[in-house]
Amino acid sequence: MTPHRANPVPAIEAIERSPRRPRGTLAPRGWVRRFGGLPAAALLALGFGLPLGALVIAAFEGRGEAFLAIAIDPLVRNALVNSLALAVGAGTVSLLVGALLAVTLARQTPRRRRFWLAAMGVPLAFSGLVIAYGFILAFGRAGFVTLGLASLGADPARVGALIYTAPGLIAAYAYYLIPRVALMVYPSIANLDRRPLEAALTLGAHPLRALVDVALRELWPTLAAAWCLVTAIAMGTYGTALALAGTQINILPLLMFLKMSDGQTDFPQAAALSLVLMAVCSGVLALGECLVRRHPQ
Repeated sequence: MTPHRANPVPAIEAIERSPRRPRGTLAPRGWVRRFGGLPAAALLALGFGLPLGALVIAAFEGRGEAFLAIAIDPLVRNALVNSLALAVGAGTVSLLVGALLAVTLARQTPRRRRFWLAAMGVPLAFSGLVIAYGFILAFGRAGFVTLGLASLGADPARVGALIYTAPGLIAAYAYYLIPRVALMVYPSIANLDRRPLEAALTLGAHPLRALVDVALRELWPTLAAAWCLVTAIAMGTYGTALALAGTQINILPLLMFLKMSDGQTDFPQAAALSLVLMAVCSGVLALGECLVRRHPQ
């Protein structure tokens, strides 16, 4: 018996009866794929490209004398060192606390986890000025925490002055950087395969040694990327530092503010400092991206 073969005629007729799209036209999905990025590209060009071009033009006025001026200025070098120290300190504190918070989130029930995730979004909704004023009301010279410690015998002038120093800035920065770290690290910790860790503990490894050799080996690219992100954010933060320290702490964002103030208007040097700050922040972010790409999970 010869095998039965399906008659292709009905299928061909069905294809011929189906409506055909005119040539030269694209499906809606094709239009979105080809031209859907144009609004974002236009917004990026208007919101980033044009201001960046203006900065470059202003910075290179007079054949780039502004870069030479800031290169030999000891105040600029001191501001760069202070900015790096402040950013590294805030990023490290935020990474340590945020990683512990992410571990705590991974151990919670789904209902409690949703509550904590919603609570962590509150600091992200505030601006830097609001956070600074909140810290002043709480830890300033007349803050309720300072007055409470004064009732226990502490010196309110000394305690209230801490918030206006570099450690106070690190604490204020960490307030809104810790949730960013926790939200970045939590998915990696929640999806971490615990079987190698449990095997190491079963074979007699110390819990700390098992954590370092097994868990951190898988998590360190994510931790490094989170550290790079929050460090770059702390490097360029302006509103919180201005409200807390004013011009008492010499960092790059506040030095740029002085260059553009009414008493000392120097747009070329301010533009040059802006490009330097952007280059440093971009380099830190690029470092985190390279670490993630070289060590994918």
